[in-house]
Amino acid sequence: MVHLHERFKAFFKSRWLVFVCAIWIQSFTGIGYVFGSISPMIKSIMGYNQRQLSLLGVVKTLGGSVGFVAGSLSEVLPIWGLLLIGALQNFVGYGLLWYIVHRRLSGVPLWVLCICIFVGGNGETFFNTANLVCCVQNFPKNRGPVVGILKGFCGLTGATLIQVYAIFNFPDKASLIFMVAVGPTMVVIAFMFVVRPVEGHKQVRESDDSSFLFTYSICLVLAAYLLGVLILEDTLNLNQSIITLLALGLIILIVLPIIIPVVLVFFSTPQPSSEEKLLANPLLPRQDTSELILSEAEEERTSELDALPAFERRKRLAHLQAKLLQAAADGAVRVKRDFAYPRPLAMAMLQVIMAFGFFYYAMGWPGQIYVVTVLIGLGYGSHWAILPAAVSELFGLKSFGALYNFLTLSNPAGSLIFSEALASGLYDYYAEKQASLLLKNPISTLGQDKSLTCLGTICYSLTCGILSGLCIVAAMLSLVVVYRTRRVYTQLYGSSNSLI
Repeated sequence: MVHLHERFKAFFKSRWLVFVCAIWIQSFTGIGYVFGSISPMIKSIMGYNQRQLSLLGVVKTLGGSVGFVAGSLSEVLPIWGLLLIGALQNFVGYGLLWYIVHRRLSGVPLWVLCICIFVGGNGETFFNTANLVCCVQNFPKNRGPVVGILKGFCGLTGATLIQVYAIFNFPDKASLIFMVAVGPTMVVIAFMFVVRPVEGHKQVRESDDSSFLFTYSICLVLAAYLLGVLILEDTLNLNQSIITLLALGLIILIVLPIIIPVVLVFFSTPQPSSEEKLLANPLLPRQDTSELILSEAEEERTSELDALPAFERRKRLAHLQAKLLQAAADGAVRVKRDFAYPRPLAMAMLQVIMAFGFFYYAMGWPGQIYVVTVLIGLGYGSHWAILPAAVSELFGLKSFGALYNFLTLSNPAGSLIFSEALASGLYDYYAEKQASLLLKNPISTLGQDKSLTCLGTICYSLTCGILSGLCIVAAMLSLVVVYRTRRVYTQLYGSSNSLI
């Protein structure tokens, strides 16, 4: 009995239990990914045009990117304090947004909704900061896999919340916003005292690699499962019972990582860490431990996905395809490196892939919405996996925090320029052009929504063509960086087998 009591104490002090609870929080708090699902109802109920909707998307991105407040408070507040602040922001911001949309208060100024979305979206920075800081402290030698797995689960939040929402089958569409306000808040409050830095040995264990591989595999299986569920819902007329069973299967997959701390604590014997083995065998040659793990540590989401018009089911399928590719790119996969190629070379290759994806959509070729989301998802996710690592190599870790926060501002800046100004302006132009043609045919105007809607590839073809050209320019600039940094990477990696 005493032995079992000690096991339970070890279980609640396990860093793997903390990591699993952080995964659960991340799985329900990537609120920014839900904007693509709630934006159509905001547009129709509030009577906004695409430019106004894109402005809300920019504010959402800005709120999810301005994390210097959370970063500063992380040095003085405990982890549960950060999570509590984020939960309050999420509840207040999206709670007020739900009240406005539910009551159909169309007279409310746009700036009020902007404040609500900014406050609610900024709560996500507290969730990310708390979980990442805590888990990196608990796994100091496995920072790459930790960050990649947490962000991978976070990227699937949108599809996860939609499937959980489908269980309740609310008649009011605005109920999804209510669930966004209440659901993540409840999850965070439930686990905010579990997610904390733990004491004890934090060296690399032999079981760590298999445990991280198992967790990462669950992330990919979860993404594939969500994609399959959405395809079934799109092609078949499923009844509520089947939808509920599919959602329960989703919850089981999310809970499945708890197997790791249970097995490690209750069904395995303690194993010495790799450092302890080196101490026990001082004559063994020490292996090269200079490694840099390719991992994603940024709030990654494309504003173009938020601006896609109509065809909600197709958009959700394509959006999830992109997130599946991003999760694969962001998963902190260790790849042996035999040559000292500068890391920006991979960025240039990925930017060419993104350029082809945008060009494919601009040409209006078959299946363009799926092709562009897959290619852009792969390129975009890989981009934010490579960029932070490259910055740490070129500038070191001393000022990495400041440089990293500066990099995150590129998301709202790009969203403001390319989404709000470029894409939305062209979208409204073609929508007005199509509306003027419909006015000439009164029969065609029957049943039309008051808000302007653009139909067809033409809505974003010019935008994607411009973005394709800009990706080519970015690839050329990356090659310039490759040329300027080739000596640095030769000194860093030379002929040694390092990890990227």
